[in-house]
Amino acid sequence: MGRSRGHGSRDKNKASLPQVPKNLKSDGIDEEYSAELADQADLEAQARANAANQRVNTKRNR
Repeated sequence: MGRSRGHGSRDKNKASLPQVPKNLKSDGIDEEYSAELADQADLEAQARANAANQRVNTKRNR
């Protein structure tokens, strides 16, 4: 008998590691924002980003 029986399943949980608790995960956004220094382009970009986030969240919650 060769190694074809039972030896391939020992690393089946390797893809799920490392496990990070949800309270330690970040959303990946590391920007500082100052409303006092924002210009019109910044406000428009923020409005577009909020609209895109709402579209994604409504599609995800269906």
